[in-house]
Amino acid sequence: MAAAKTMRAVRITGHGGPEVMRLAEVPVPAPGAGEVLVAVSAVALNNTDLWTRQGAYGTPSDPEALSGWRGPLDFPRIQGADVAGRVAALGAGVDEGLLGRRVVVDPALYDGDGPDAHPVGLMGSERDGGYAQYVTAPAGQVHDVTDSPLDDEQLASLPTAYGTARGMIERGRLAGGETVLVTGASGGVGLAAVQLARARGAKVVALSSGAKLAAVREAGADVVVDRAGDVTALLREAAPEGIDVALDVVAGELLGDGLPLLREGGRWVVAGALAGWAVTLDVRRLYLHNAQVIGSAMHTRTHFALLINLAREGAVHPVIAASYGLADAARAQEELERRGHVGKLVLRP
Repeated sequence: MAAAKTMRAVRITGHGGPEVMRLAEVPVPAPGAGEVLVAVSAVALNNTDLWTRQGAYGTPSDPEALSGWRGPLDFPRIQGADVAGRVAALGAGVDEGLLGRRVVVDPALYDGDGPDAHPVGLMGSERDGGYAQYVTAPAGQVHDVTDSPLDDEQLASLPTAYGTARGMIERGRLAGGETVLVTGASGGVGLAAVQLARARGAKVVALSSGAKLAAVREAGADVVVDRAGDVTALLREAAPEGIDVALDVVAGELLGDGLPLLREGGRWVVAGALAGWAVTLDVRRLYLHNAQVIGSAMHTRTHFALLINLAREGAVHPVIAASYGLADAARAQEELERRGHVGKLVLRP
């Protein structure tokens, strides 16, 4: 075990505003059989942190119900899905070679053991996460990145944002030479999607807002459209032959309005609802054009392994907007909710 018996952690005591986030001294968790204990170097913030705290996910039977990512939460809960750190202790049956290694944790809880199993839970929601000095994780979901040129804050920025973007790209079957639309392109998932789509050889049309356009262009977008204008008209101008794949974290009216922009056989992949979850669309634009609307929640083990290979090579470069101490976690979430930044916000426990 780690030498420390207790640790500092930020826990939510129920659903609500930032006031439900409490800094506390709690016992260091003990890794069970097949688990490791990770000393957290950095943990990145995501929109799911906000929505989990707010209980904004709803349930299949009641869209307005207060709910975590996949249902009711156990409180208090330590938030934080995206962890980079070093392995501090091992549970029974774990390879001793992992001890002391620098790692990134795959935060998904899967519905099976296979490489293409679906994520049905999330660290920081269905189990305690990384807003703490230590966290436990299954050894099979801890990836050794000791030799990566990325720093700990960049590594912590990968799992949810880049994992979600990679999952969207794979499920949307994006190919080199295709035209891809990335919405919410200045956020964590959006910037990741821009970088990964560009690396795949796609033409990237990105949707963002005025003050952030230059940063999105610098990340690799071929064309950046300001969402303050007539978005549909501007997108038609930017991609006159149509969009092959949309990677969308915005949804709302944009999905219904944008669907006619898809080319024959186009794919509209949705992994968020920043502009609202209630959508109206003309289904004729689907069946008459063999188009598809595809839901995409995070990644599979296969997607995550591909992402970690890129991290080991330094082939992706997450943008860090700001970092905070653990005591400032509530302030960091408030900053995340204001959406005035470009890139990732990170806590350093």
